[in-house]
Amino acid sequence: MGRAGVRGDTVRLVFKSLPVRHDKHCRLCHRLLGSERMPLDDILLEAEEKMLKTEDVVQREFAGVRTGKASPGLVENILVEVYGSHMRIRELAGITTPEPRMLLIQPWDASTVHPIEKAIQKSNLGLNPAVDKKFIRIVLPELSEERRHEFVKVVKKMAEDGRVAIRHVRRDALEALKKETKQGLITEDQLEHAEKEVQKLTDQYIGKIDAHLAHKEKEIMTV
Repeated sequence: MGRAGVRGDTVRLVFKSLPVRHDKHCRLCHRLLGSERMPLDDILLEAEEKMLKTEDVVQREFAGVRTGKASPGLVENILVEVYGSHMRIRELAGITTPEPRMLLIQPWDASTVHPIEKAIQKSNLGLNPAVDKKFIRIVLPELSEERRHEFVKVVKKMAEDGRVAIRHVRRDALEALKKETKQGLITEDQLEHAEKEVQKLTDQYIGKIDAHLAHKEKEIMTV
């Protein structure tokens, strides 16, 4: 097998090993698979992976903000001090929604019931967990108009933090590309093309965060 074939296989393996999702809108997937791998490919792949992870982080943070309906995402990432360390509720219990405005938490170890209760009380989510033997029930109170607007401000801040993180990824990628150019590993033309690719990725993932924000705002404000 020639060197080009080896490089092509390497790119495919990189994509299979990346802990991120790629869809039909992923420009790099279509451009890189089956082509020779170059230094700029590594930089662009890393930038996209980081942007994807940033998008995922923002979505997980959104899930922890209350809406009008009960959702396991509201409490699953709350850290609980237990077993001499800190663990997320989702690692300690099953979480279900038996009613539209009720969460039922079923710890797998009865000794974690009260630590979980305490962690929820300290979470600043305005929740009042009630222990019922080996279970914890949380009935979500109706959100006031004022409270809904407060939560909208919270998610807007989360979204802006995500946008800033993506812009930082863009900055790092552009600096890395310029360094490769100075070392003679890529040409000026390749640099110009790669910079445009980085900007396209930046616009794409900031757009995704904006879309997630619009959806979350609608959920929060829906009575």
